[in-house]
Amino acid sequence: MRPSGRQISELRPVSIETGVMKHAEGSCLIRCGDTHVLCTATLEERVPPFLKNTGLGWVTAEYGMLPRATNTRMRREAKNGQSGRTQEIQRLIGRSLRAGIDRSALGERQISIDCDVIQADGGTRCASITGGWVALRLAVNKLMKAGDITSDPLTDHVAAVSCGVYAGQTILDLDYAEDSQAGTDANFVMTGSHGLIEIQGSAEGATFSRTQFDELMNLAEAGITQLVEAQKAAI
Repeated sequence: MRPSGRQISELRPVSIETGVMKHAEGSCLIRCGDTHVLCTATLEERVPPFLKNTGLGWVTAEYGMLPRATNTRMRREAKNGQSGRTQEIQRLIGRSLRAGIDRSALGERQISIDCDVIQADGGTRCASITGGWVALRLAVNKLMKAGDITSDPLTDHVAAVSCGVYAGQTILDLDYAEDSQAGTDANFVMTGSHGLIEIQGSAEGATFSRTQFDELMNLAEAGITQLVEAQKAAI
């Protein structure tokens, strides 16, 4: 039995509320159980120096956690003093979202996705990617409505979900109680058509088998399908 009482293939309740930030070109508050992440998208008519005069756009991301997002207070991170974990997660978010966009169709402009964890209970990077795509979608919609781009640069949905081996069972969407005790922890980032973008998986206790990996993969695909439906409903 899972601590939450969920079935092994059951996601936490997911809700995505859009338009929560007045000034952002795209924004949403995604709730995956007790993990809540505020995601915003900012349009800028510039690109990093290495992309100047290439005609290609760019999507980047920043990630952070509020001091009381967890059960004890964390110190705020200055940008030049970010932990390795924070840097790794925001690079993952950026890579993941770029995998679902045609950068030539976006044109020479940048969209910055900010993911701020308000409350953490496991799976914050996955929620950030799933909610970050919604914020990105809304920002792109604004560009298209204004006539600044003529074709939709988003090629597919992008979402992410965690899976793991807990108490000998493969389970979907780990909360903190499960994540902290899991023998195997994995994050799957996929497109809406189940194209793989990235898999992060590690054995934290005993090793896991190919059979267990296939079970995790099947759970992830089912979870991604549900998350994409939540994205569609939100926008």
